[in-house]
Amino acid sequence: MLLTLASLVIVLGVLISVHEFGHFVIAKAVGIQVLRFSLGFGRPLIAWRRGETEYWISWIPLGGYVKMAGLEEEGMVGELEGGKADAVIDPDRAFDRKPLWARMAVILAGVTMNVLFAFALYTCLNLTYGEPQVAITPVDTVDVARLPPGAQGLATVRRGDVITRINGDTVKTWDKVQDVILNARDTVRVHIAGRPDPIVLHFHGRNDPAREQTLVSMRALIRPQIGIVTPGQPAARAKLQLGDIVVRAGSDTIRSWDEMVRKVRSSPGKPLALDILRGDSVMRVTVVPEIETQVDSLGRRTVYGLIGASPDPRAPTARVPVGFGAAVAGGARQMVFQIAAIVVSVKRLVFGQASPREVGGPILIAQMSGQMVRLGLEWFLRFLAFFSISLAVLNLLPIPVLDGGHAMFLIAEGIRRKPLSPQLRLRLTQVGMILVLAIMVLALSNDVLRFFR
Repeated sequence: MLLTLASLVIVLGVLISVHEFGHFVIAKAVGIQVLRFSLGFGRPLIAWRRGETEYWISWIPLGGYVKMAGLEEEGMVGELEGGKADAVIDPDRAFDRKPLWARMAVILAGVTMNVLFAFALYTCLNLTYGEPQVAITPVDTVDVARLPPGAQGLATVRRGDVITRINGDTVKTWDKVQDVILNARDTVRVHIAGRPDPIVLHFHGRNDPAREQTLVSMRALIRPQIGIVTPGQPAARAKLQLGDIVVRAGSDTIRSWDEMVRKVRSSPGKPLALDILRGDSVMRVTVVPEIETQVDSLGRRTVYGLIGASPDPRAPTARVPVGFGAAVAGGARQMVFQIAAIVVSVKRLVFGQASPREVGGPILIAQMSGQMVRLGLEWFLRFLAFFSISLAVLNLLPIPVLDGGHAMFLIAEGIRRKPLSPQLRLRLTQVGMILVLAIMVLALSNDVLRFFR
């Protein structure tokens, strides 16, 4: 519990600091008077002054703010931000007196800092740890029906067969197996341990679709060991833990992660007994996979089960060193991928394609960060980068009191050639605050319900 609380404090403290520091630095740079820099909302637990700016650590640890001259909100918003500052305000250095571009730069500085922070973290992780690759080459299954004509020889492969060499070169990771099949010459010789003759695959050029089809048809043998467990999901309710190894599901012996997934997917809404190895003991738990529905491009519906658990990322992993350029490019790819994933998640919530029960608050963040700490420093830092991007995207929502809402005010000003009236901005801000508080209540309610399920 202490480790989980400590990880939550680190995650929120670091990311809120990064975000608000972005606003603070750019505001100072364009000459805006900064009255207060606060981590948290409400009245201060710790407070000090340096120059014209108050620095607070406040008692509601659900965000932070930079109070600037000209943006001292009244009423509920002002109270949430601890009331008026004591400093004498210089009208010439008020937010509204600055050019539109300067104000927009200040508003967008927070989310920009969060994105840059995540990019820097991903890049440093790539440089420090290298590119992780799955350090196994045994085959779990081959979908014979999906094999293209030139790869029919793989139909003789059985579960547990180990690929040792391809075209004479030793392969030690599944990533290498995939890379060679995708990029090797048209004739590919796959050597299996214990077999005197290789399996010969035939392709027609580098862009032959059969190469991709071959890889889709062949799955690696990944140990059925539980990794991250999503709070509130069936796996968490069944008390599955990081490191548990599933040895049996129902009446079937489980030998791979894919085998367990197939068993779970085929049991939507039905109790499924799992025998798990935890430490030196085998114990039985019952999990009821949630019913999920997927609709393909032809409108066909597929119903399947889901328990909310992922494979243990600490499985045998090889680290391939990368240079600075590759680390930067990889950091950029990871950043863009995470932004796209979060945007899609928000879109699903807004359009009713996902349940509001998925919205999480500080308890969920604490539970996830606690699991990441137990996985190790690398995974905790990756979670920190992911959550930094989440904070950036959510802050860009066009809700007054959020950065996206303030940006919308400035866009409206640019279109109208004059700012919105202070009264209208105040009313919209108060509506936005009510909406944000409602979202917080929903998130906290979901957290509590997950905790007690």
